[in-house]
Amino acid sequence: MMGEEIEVIHSWSAPRSISTSLMYSFAQRDDMEVLDEPLYANFLRVTGVDRPYKEKLRSQMEIDGNEVVKEVIFGAGVKRYRFCKHIAKQRVPSLTDELMKRGKHFILIRNPLDILPSFDEIVPPSFLELGLAELVSIYSELSELGRPPPVIDAADLRENPEAALRGLCEDLDIPFQDSMLRWEAGPKSFDGIWAPWWYKSVHKSTGFAPAKRYPTPFPTSLYDLLEQSLPFYNMLKRHARRSSYYMSSTLPHPSLPVPANEKLLAWVGDEIVPREAAKVSVFDSVVQGGDAVWEGLRVYSGKVFKLEEHLDRLFDSAKALAFNKVPTREEVKEAIFKTLLRNGMFDNAHIRLTLTRGKKVTSGMSPAFNRYGCTLIVLAEWKPPVYDNEKGVMLVTATTRRNSPNNLDSKIHHNNLLNNILAKIEGNNAGADDAVMLDKDGYVSETNATNIFLVKKGRVVTPHADYCLPGITRATVMELVQKEGLALEERRISLSEFHIADEVWTTGTMGELSPVVKIDGRIVGDGRVGAITQRLQNSYKNLAKDSGVPIPTYHKS
Repeated sequence: MMGEEIEVIHSWSAPRSISTSLMYSFAQRDDMEVLDEPLYANFLRVTGVDRPYKEKLRSQMEIDGNEVVKEVIFGAGVKRYRFCKHIAKQRVPSLTDELMKRGKHFILIRNPLDILPSFDEIVPPSFLELGLAELVSIYSELSELGRPPPVIDAADLRENPEAALRGLCEDLDIPFQDSMLRWEAGPKSFDGIWAPWWYKSVHKSTGFAPAKRYPTPFPTSLYDLLEQSLPFYNMLKRHARRSSYYMSSTLPHPSLPVPANEKLLAWVGDEIVPREAAKVSVFDSVVQGGDAVWEGLRVYSGKVFKLEEHLDRLFDSAKALAFNKVPTREEVKEAIFKTLLRNGMFDNAHIRLTLTRGKKVTSGMSPAFNRYGCTLIVLAEWKPPVYDNEKGVMLVTATTRRNSPNNLDSKIHHNNLLNNILAKIEGNNAGADDAVMLDKDGYVSETNATNIFLVKKGRVVTPHADYCLPGITRATVMELVQKEGLALEERRISLSEFHIADEVWTTGTMGELSPVVKIDGRIVGDGRVGAITQRLQNSYKNLAKDSGVPIPTYHKS
């Protein structure tokens, strides 16, 4: 192929990212020539940064970046492929856009935790030297061109070199060669002028060495730089190829029940952030002990249904748990409205509103460690009712009993939900939609997630809210029952009464009013949604549509 056009493969990385080892790997192929940082001299010319080998490099390399792109990177070659090792920071603004538009590109990333301690006195570490922001820019630019580049993590490459290289070759649409897995120790003819300063360790290698099992201490002097760098690394890591090629133990990326929720915005603390950045501190009380309170709200036709009632319960629960430095009611409302507006959610949406005791100064149980104030979380999702409200649901009775007020009062709407979760596990194992929970005396309390009602001979009956949360949807349905002119009774109910009921339904913000057609294998009524259930479903739907607190919207002037 003497003098013929060559296909260029661009490798983009930060310094100290095993990029030299990867260049050595590609150099072992019989169809590949390599270039070691061909844009380095141009980078020094444009930026003026100093290096101990600066003058030697400028005298022996082309310093005009666009000439390098035209004559060196995309110049004629003698082999089918040309591998160009690029350091991201060397892509300076004056370069021609041909660099990005031509050839095949991929990005090599490495955790800044591993990169930063490996810098030495030759070049002090800095955000600019790392070039992670430029790597993100490269990824974004190539994506805008319709050519999102493969991303490979150095950790995966060191963990399983053959699998990682096979995957990368597949992404680049080139055949894998076994020769890529090993090379001879010592300097290479294609090494850059800077090799004596930087390549001492790689010259001792003959292949990709596994990472040390236990890392060395991270220098605290580099902590701020780590904080600045990690978000860029994490953004790129989310795009790294995850398959059996790289890490066989990695779980596949799950599909979402509502795909539109993949790109939602959530309120955490005092700001709105993208889904993947919506995190709380490991020192937060909700992590340390489930020490938080929460509410579920629904949005219908541009209004938040029962907003004031839910906020009443949220603040009552926070007071019962003796929270300090609680945000004001108006602040919570503002966070809710802003989150809905940012997401454009005005209908068929559900809000998980959480207020934690807040972040602690050190891990531990005592609320005395909570000195930062509460953490507010507003998680709004596109979410239709979670149950089949047309055909109905099936319940089984759990052996897990509902908490007594002697232990943990269910009137506090807290995040410590293990009692309910244990019952839900029993329901899942039985193939049911939910599980009925009994109180300590064997009477029905609620399900693991909802309040429960029955109809017998035209009378509507529901358990006392002694061992369960007196739900807002429950109270709303009780009002509707009376408005419909039906008899309503609140009392202790045994399990057998539910087994022989004419109709049964559950209530909750997440699922609204859900018919129950089978309990513990017994058909409820005739197995179909009953007439009274349907009447109340329609009444509830109309009420939700016509009432609620309006979401303020922006108006163009």
